[in-house]
Amino acid sequence: MLVERGLQVMNVEAVGEAYAIASNYLRRTGAIADTSATNERLLGIIVQLFQRGEYNRIRLANRAIARFEVETLIA
Repeated sequence: MLVERGLQVMNVEAVGEAYAIASNYLRRTGAIADTSATNERLLGIIVQLFQRGEYNRIRLANRAIARFEVETLIA
């Protein structure tokens, strides 16, 4: 499904699937809490990557995981 956000169209399915993959991995490693609540930081990273032109859900998830882990180490 496509959703219009201003002038940009976003594929909600790709973003949602990438989030599911990334959050599942990060929950299993203990990097994020094992709750059903959405991790806004992770979702924000995925949306940013999508807006910059990454549309493949697996690549989105992998890049978001790497970025999330780096930002967690820096903080």
